[in-house]
Amino acid sequence: MNYLALELIKEHEGLSLTTYTDSVGIPTIGYGHNLTRPISEEAANQILKDDIQTAVLDAAKFGWYEDLNDVRKAVIIDMVYNLGLTRFKKFQRMDKAIREEDYELAAYEMLDSKWARQVGSRAEDLAAIFSRGEI
Repeated sequence: MNYLALELIKEHEGLSLTTYTDSVGIPTIGYGHNLTRPISEEAANQILKDDIQTAVLDAAKFGWYEDLNDVRKAVIIDMVYNLGLTRFKKFQRMDKAIREEDYELAAYEMLDSKWARQVGSRAEDLAAIFSRGEI
């Protein structure tokens, strides 16, 4: 790695943590990374890890989250990751069932949703895992 080039590029490009359109109309992020170019698997894995950490922080906003076992937490993280916090908050009947520790009903409420119809087997898998509390 040429660290001098790294520092020069960082200085000249500047850092943007949100997407923007560059001077020739290309969607860009970071230190001038062109979003139309492929990324490495390593970069994709790092982005996934960062996004999962955000989902964990969002899930932890629900008072019942810390009381769940690790398997059920993983299901909630998967849902928050997929839906985003705003859409996840719309699962009010599921939220109520979890607060009442009725995990079978919570799983049913997962499946009784537009999200479940959109993601199909993903929702079925997650609901079954959540209901059982184990993989």
